[in-house]
Amino acid sequence: MSSHAHDHRHHGGPDYSRRFALGIALNLAFVAVELICGLVAGSLALVADAGHNLGDVAGLLLAWGASWLAGFAPSPRRTFGFRKATVLASLASAVLLLAGLGVIASEAVARLRAPGAIDDSVMIAVAAVGVVVNAATALLFRSGRHTDLNLRGAYLHMAADAAVSLGVVVGGLVIGLTGWFWIDPVLSLAIVLVILVGTWGLLRESAHLALDGVPAGVDPDAVRRWLAARPGVAAVHDLHIWALSTTETALTAHLVMPAGHPGDRYLADTAGGLHREFAIDHATLQVELADPDHGCSLGG
Repeated sequence: MSSHAHDHRHHGGPDYSRRFALGIALNLAFVAVELICGLVAGSLALVADAGHNLGDVAGLLLAWGASWLAGFAPSPRRTFGFRKATVLASLASAVLLLAGLGVIASEAVARLRAPGAIDDSVMIAVAAVGVVVNAATALLFRSGRHTDLNLRGAYLHMAADAAVSLGVVVGGLVIGLTGWFWIDPVLSLAIVLVILVGTWGLLRESAHLALDGVPAGVDPDAVRRWLAARPGVAAVHDLHIWALSTTETALTAHLVMPAGHPGDRYLADTAGGLHREFAIDHATLQVELADPDHGCSLGG
């Protein structure tokens, strides 16, 4: 005899659509300004950075699209809907960030070998605008970066660009005072190393969730102990915990209860407890009676 308890809590959280739209509009405008200034000033660096920022706009579009897809209702063919799209988007965002850092590092090394003259006034002015635009965009997603990996990817993208732009401003000021053109590539490499640390964490966590690993905020051993301590539970097996999306966690488990089925109220209370204690939104519990003739084929 077996039964299931289901707890379906779909917490989409705040709607970030307007923030994505605003961030994309701001950055597209900045890309246009940076491209025009680069062409007028004859600065290949500004033109190249405009291309890099255009890639970040693509990253924002990717994150926004994933958030939109996650809102679609499940279907018979996609029983969890498209919620996993937010995990895939955060993974793609991390890959894009690493690719962008690779381009910046490569260009910095080339400049370090052969530093060229730079129009420091144009460099400082455009980079200062970049600091404001990228920092403002990053702040749009700051509040959700700890609870949603997809938003964390968008935040890191824009915070990274703000840091790069700030480094360019500092480098431009130092170059203007000293004429040391090698300052620009050295600062760029230092910024790349700092951003790489945060991006690597995003990549690792995104890949972990994409492979249905247990979300970082959930201790599977603590969940197992909590379930095993429930009244009437003799054993817990076939426990699985994974991310439905970057904000929702699911669980399935088999509870061995020799005294018999405890009733729907018990199962609902258990599912509610899992939500309160471990922020598990979607719990499915199967009850087994430890029948030696009809034991669970999945049990250990």
